[in-house]
Amino acid sequence: MNRITTYLLLMMVMVIWGLNVVAVKFLVEHLPPIMMQGTRIGIAGICALAVLYFLKDLRKLTKKEWGLTSLAALFGQIGHHSLLAVGLVDTTASNASLILGLIPLTTAVFAIIFLGDQLTKLRFIGIVSGFTGVSFVVINPGQGMGGISPGDLFVFLSMLSQAVSFIIIKKATATLSSKQMTGMMLLIGSVSLIVISFIIEPGSADNMVISDHLVWIVFLSSAILATGLGHILFNAAIQNIGAGQTAIFNNFVPFFALIGSFFLLGEAVYVTQLAGFIFIVAGVLLGTGYIEQVWLNRKRKTYLKSKVN
Repeated sequence: MNRITTYLLLMMVMVIWGLNVVAVKFLVEHLPPIMMQGTRIGIAGICALAVLYFLKDLRKLTKKEWGLTSLAALFGQIGHHSLLAVGLVDTTASNASLILGLIPLTTAVFAIIFLGDQLTKLRFIGIVSGFTGVSFVVINPGQGMGGISPGDLFVFLSMLSQAVSFIIIKKATATLSSKQMTGMMLLIGSVSLIVISFIIEPGSADNMVISDHLVWIVFLSSAILATGLGHILFNAAIQNIGAGQTAIFNNFVPFFALIGSFFLLGEAVYVTQLAGFIFIVAGVLLGTGYIEQVWLNRKRKTYLKSKVN
């Protein structure tokens, strides 16, 4: 797969992921949130592992790999998806997408804290910029700071939970395929969320039986295209062009989600959200070290050319 094809596929994934936030917001209004998430990611996990089986990309896990996979599922599937579903009941898809846009930046912060990554001046500026952007997003234009929605808080916690899982995944994928790990995490998370749903959402299984065809079309599209196929294509892109370039495409997710929430859900888009989007994108580019790395690479190339001349 050449670079142009990879870029086009990545952009398609970003469109799907952006619209997936809109889809999940739609689904939590019609189905029990946690049961819906558990069932949705379960279908995604089965599809992902089926694809990997036919590609002959599955193997037995060691005890350590099982432990790390289960821990990553606790944060990346159980924590992230349950908190996101509950949060989306009380906030907008546009707010949720912008808050989730902080995941790469928060992962970079955790890497500095737990993995010993270097904190430079540019990265610090990026971190401040990113979290400043979130403050713009969560403030209700009509109510100020007092109008921060509980849903925004749950989505923020879901974002933190996902970022923690990425740190664990980074450790585990030193020996384990990221694609297989993703599929296993989805299944572990699915079973756990369904069990949790029976406890805190009585009658949730019965409430999953509805006759609205549109709900099921959105549900299956979200499960198979966004969560299943989307992650496989994203992981394949990482192998082709590297994690740094691939991660930059994540900045398009909030943009497509804003467009989708406006046209499909009729949500208002505020100036504060647009300002927050700009701050968050700038924060991700600086805070993850991407801009700094590009500048250093260009400086190195200029130096080597001058040595040759």
